[in-house]
Amino acid sequence: MDSVDSVEPVLDCLGLTRQAESTYQLMLRNPEWDAPELAAELGTTEEAVEASLAELMELGLIWPSHEEPRRRVAIRPSLGLGTLIAEREAALLKEQQELQQARTAMLSLMREQEAAQGPRETGEIEYLRSLDSTRHRIAELSKDVQSEILALIPKAGLSPESLEASQKLDSEVLARGVSLRTLYLDSVRNHPATQQYAVWLTGLGGEIRTVPTLPMRIIVIDRKTAILPIDLKDSRAGAVLMRDASVIAALVALFERLWESALPLGTSGQRDDQGLTAQERELLRILASGMTDEAAGKRLGLSLRSVRRIMADLMTRLEARSRFEAGVRAAECGWL
Repeated sequence: MDSVDSVEPVLDCLGLTRQAESTYQLMLRNPEWDAPELAAELGTTEEAVEASLAELMELGLIWPSHEEPRRRVAIRPSLGLGTLIAEREAALLKEQQELQQARTAMLSLMREQEAAQGPRETGEIEYLRSLDSTRHRIAELSKDVQSEILALIPKAGLSPESLEASQKLDSEVLARGVSLRTLYLDSVRNHPATQQYAVWLTGLGGEIRTVPTLPMRIIVIDRKTAILPIDLKDSRAGAVLMRDASVIAALVALFERLWESALPLGTSGQRDDQGLTAQERELLRILASGMTDEAAGKRLGLSLRSVRRIMADLMTRLEARSRFEAGVRAAECGWL
């Protein structure tokens, strides 16, 4: 093995460009060559070689010849590269020390935060009493997820802030080969931003299906940890994190049952044998239970206008002149 082989592989970690490294290797082989000869052998211009020589000079890998000051000679690798490696090692050591100092500072800040907010429960239940603390905890858990995330998102559409936060976390876990399955409301099919996000997620390997209604927002991580809202009506109130095995098993069973009947995103809403979509049938059931149009809209993630539009269409199909008559005819037709 000659001296050139000793500088392989690429030395870009020491600050050398490919061109400069090739020039240095060639000068070690042929110490008597000048710039024109180096350029001819490298298949490049003399200007490019001169630029490489200037780079090598700055790094201390060549210096002017004592015998011929206009000629430059290559420093042997043990000296030239040895110096660069020692400098790089010193820089890495300093960086490691700085990172350790940063880690110590982080731990100190964590202790201060815990002291200010009160200790976090470390058993099977953990309360996250704000939206920010919930998002931060989800980000922490996402870094440690091993195999699977299951999510129920009962919203008609996500805010730009939520989409941005979710996109970063989802891309990271999918890149690690984690299975990500999400259930949305059917109404997200009419929300352009969420629809676009869903298409992006599906392209990365995530799976998304939709159903007419969902009970609450739930996230299950590795079938070991579940995150549920503290207040079903106000997500800003925070969340509760649970690790109880029986609770997790029940939530996974709920998810799988909903998933089995859900419609994959990207496919059109199919109608059943009676000509109803799942959303239409659920709306009829909700209104028949006594809920107002507004309450039904919240359950389905639909605007009040959309609820009334769907009901008007159903009344036309039932040939009913009133809601009461529509209810009677829907029952007669087996729609309820």
